Amino acid sequence: MNTIARIVCKEFAAFFSSPAAFIFLGTFLAVNLFIFFWVETFFSTNIAEVRALFIWMPILLILLTAAITMRSWSEERRAGTIEFLLTAPVSPLALVLGKFIACLGLVGVALTLTLPLPVTVSLLGPLDWGPVIGGYLATLFLAAAYISIGLFVSVKSENQLVSLITTTIVCTLFYLIGSDLLVAFFGNRVTELLQLFGSGSRFQSITRGVIDLRDLYYYLSIMGVFLTLNVYGLEKLRWADNPDNRRHRAWRAAAGLLMANAVAANLWLAPIGVLRTDLTEGSIYSISETTRNYLRQLKEPLLIRGYFSPQTHPLLAPLVPRLRDLLEEYAIAGGNRVRVEFIDPLENPELEQEAGQRYGIRPVPFQTASKYQSAVTNSYFHLLIQYGDQFEILSFRDLIDVKVRGEEHIDVDLGNPEYDITRTIKKVLYNYQGGGDLFTAVDQDLHFTGYLSLDTMLPEELVRLKAELYGLLDDLQAKSRGRLQVTVVDPDAEGGTVARQIEEQYGFRPMALGLFDPRSFWFYLTLSSGDQTVEIPLPDDLSRDGLKRSIDAGVKRFASGLTKTIALHAPSLPPEMMQFGMTGGSRQFVLLKNMLTEQHRIVETDLQKGQVPAEADLLLVSAPDSLNEKQIFAVDQFLMKGGTVIVADSPYNVLLEGSLAAESHASGLNTWLAFHGIGVGDSMVLDPQNSSFPVPVERNVGGFTIQETRLVNYPYFVDIRPDGMNQDSGITSGLNQVTMNWASPISIDQEKNRARTVTRLLESSPQSWTAPGTMIQPNYRTYPDLGFKPGDEHGRELLAVAIEGTFSSYFVGKPSPLLDQQEQRLDDPSGTDESMDDAEPENQPPVIARQIDKSPETARIILFASRNFLDDTILGIGTSMMGTGYFSPLQLVANSVDWSLEDRGLLEIRGRSQFARSLLPLTRDTQLFWEYLNYGLAFAGLLVVWLLRSYFTRHRRAAYLQILQQSNGRV
Repeated sequence: MNTIARIVCKEFAAFFSSPAAFIFLGTFLAVNLFIFFWVETFFSTNIAEVRALFIWMPILLILLTAAITMRSWSEERRAGTIEFLLTAPVSPLALVLGKFIACLGLVGVALTLTLPLPVTVSLLGPLDWGPVIGGYLATLFLAAAYISIGLFVSVKSENQLVSLITTTIVCTLFYLIGSDLLVAFFGNRVTELLQLFGSGSRFQSITRGVIDLRDLYYYLSIMGVFLTLNVYGLEKLRWADNPDNRRHRAWRAAAGLLMANAVAANLWLAPIGVLRTDLTEGSIYSISETTRNYLRQLKEPLLIRGYFSPQTHPLLAPLVPRLRDLLEEYAIAGGNRVRVEFIDPLENPELEQEAGQRYGIRPVPFQTASKYQSAVTNSYFHLLIQYGDQFEILSFRDLIDVKVRGEEHIDVDLGNPEYDITRTIKKVLYNYQGGGDLFTAVDQDLHFTGYLSLDTMLPEELVRLKAELYGLLDDLQAKSRGRLQVTVVDPDAEGGTVARQIEEQYGFRPMALGLFDPRSFWFYLTLSSGDQTVEIPLPDDLSRDGLKRSIDAGVKRFASGLTKTIALHAPSLPPEMMQFGMTGGSRQFVLLKNMLTEQHRIVETDLQKGQVPAEADLLLVSAPDSLNEKQIFAVDQFLMKGGTVIVADSPYNVLLEGSLAAESHASGLNTWLAFHGIGVGDSMVLDPQNSSFPVPVERNVGGFTIQETRLVNYPYFVDIRPDGMNQDSGITSGLNQVTMNWASPISIDQEKNRARTVTRLLESSPQSWTAPGTMIQPNYRTYPDLGFKPGDEHGRELLAVAIEGTFSSYFVGKPSPLLDQQEQRLDDPSGTDESMDDAEPENQPPVIARQIDKSPETARIILFASRNFLDDTILGIGTSMMGTGYFSPLQLVANSVDWSLEDRGLLEIRGRSQFARSLLPLTRDTQLFWEYLNYGLAFAGLLVVWLLRSYFTRHRRAAYLQILQQSNGRV
């Protein structure tokens, strides 16, 4: 080792004895900085990652290592010093390793000088250091492989230029073997085989942040082969002009055997995919404990079948091996409960027919282009996930993320494949379990209590329903196998003791048929387990089937592993208007509905009947229009039953058609929220930490006004980062950024919410302020910095909150709006009331006034103080600004739903995407500062290297001089 160290020092000194080393280092840094900031446009890409640093690294390393190694042996041979080395008492292996380590050390110096780039990115956004570590590790291993090739080529030639060109050609061939340029001409199987031997494809795998033993060994095998050839080449120089003998043949056999084993081990390791480490934050490329928990719930075999065609789009082809590796992890984690298959439908006509007829899987046409013509390739890129009789299909659109950079550059990567696959497994699992016996998913004893008046006190319709109820309860008790106890109580018995008790405990009030009907009665149904109690609503039609649905929905509230139902109230357009592209200024929430449908059943409701659908587990109200008392009553009573109400609302309605304008809007919920101690200010929040928005701006040219659209930093688009999120709640899990558009400040009445749990979810930055009024068009003439007048008082503003606990009804002491509607219908026998149904009055069931004045402790209100942040148009603007799908607001709401329904398994893995980590909002001047700072740091790094080189040179000269003086003294 001492000998190797001396050789390394000698080679290092030779590198820096001339300006060549500084030219190489300076060129390497300049090219990397140019690629990072100019070619890959780091700031416009707006992602906190350093992948741009490593995209071109395999090509840069070819040139760098070829230049470093071209003189290693060629110069020794040209100068004639090779004979002294070969006859010195130093083994060829020590000589080769010394030069190899010295060259690798120079590459290490070059990479060290690039460290300011990832440090800068970490200061500008939530950088995941896993891919950074993987990138530098991959670069060192790839450089080592290229250096070994360069050293071997150098030992075979006396001409440095020939060594440079030959090394470049050989390394380029290794890079091209698995590159997209070459594999596009082959099918998936051949592509995967080529990628096993491609230096560039292996490099990309490691730079994702996944350290796979197969990838590292691939580079080690190249090093082993070419370093062996290097040592063998030096030995052959020793044998020059000597006749062939047994020792020579032994050397050739040993070298050949060693190289053959080094190459063969790659094929032996290829099927082994478990020897890997995921360095990414949250291990986004490995299945999590969440996924393993869902796999443990499987009682029947789960089939995951991949349909992949041998020819597909070149941007999708590299994703197939990664999906294979991930699905193999599912197979390993699931054991005999999970079967994973990969098929080529073109080679299996029967399976292709089954895929089309049974599962509706069809090939997708992709337009491809070759050197000579354009063509359309019909390709399969689908995953089938089947459990029992339930199945779901994932296509490439569900599995990928697309990042657009400019007009021609498109990055395609797997988005969040574990989340997509696991949430689909969860869906088929829950759907399968929900279609059978409900009590198989209930792991606790249930107690049904009916607070029912005597038949003589009940209306005729409820007497009949009471009889049906007893029959349903008998059936449920039989199916529950002793896990359901039933109690029926007359609240008026024993002097009304029970009536007073349930009125105080649950807020139940006596029912009536009309405002002026003197008769009152009780007909309340509850399910309870432990401290949790769920009130079962009466069906609108007072039918047996409706009552069964209500009871089943109540049982599901206590079940795990069943699909939940979300009642959604949001503006919608008639199908005929949507068909012709007419919006009428209304908001659309198609993207919100699609995301929620991925895991839950969605029931849209207008709340006009004064009730939330009985099967609903949660109520989501987004951008409500002017709600009447019946609709507010429906929201109120759902909360009183212990449900969760999620509201996205504010006092302003922003119009995006034509000019940018806002108008005051009363949704009807402000008063209801204020009653519960939640105030929404009559103003909007502005924040210098904001997102971009294309705003129409007027420009005066010679007295002529021109209106043009500019992309500006818009203070009304409040950009919230982790420091403004409650990281402990779970609702913001997996989110690094979310924009609240035209949001209003929330205030909390501490006195009213003293006994409740208040969780502040989202807050603006400390520099934000509020502004009243509806002037949301920026004025850059008067306020050139932000377009708006800065506020006098700055501070964080609450923009989203969750409150849990016991609530009192907004309608305490007030007559039920349902009874008021009943009286209006009776007073208007002509049927002119617009709210009446088309059915005849005599066929309609009577309106039963059921009103609860108090909620259990499980009731929740989650408020987002923006009417716009979930709107399709706003999400589309965010997508166009970021160049990739902008789904953070949808993920925030999805997290809120899962958190509220106590189904929080997917919270940890939702939102993990390759393109989800955006930079902090930066002005043009700030961007220039960080860019030029990196240029300066690169120059400073070179200066430090030069100073160190000067120091060691002087130290070495002083040591030599001392040795010479000592030698002269002895003479």
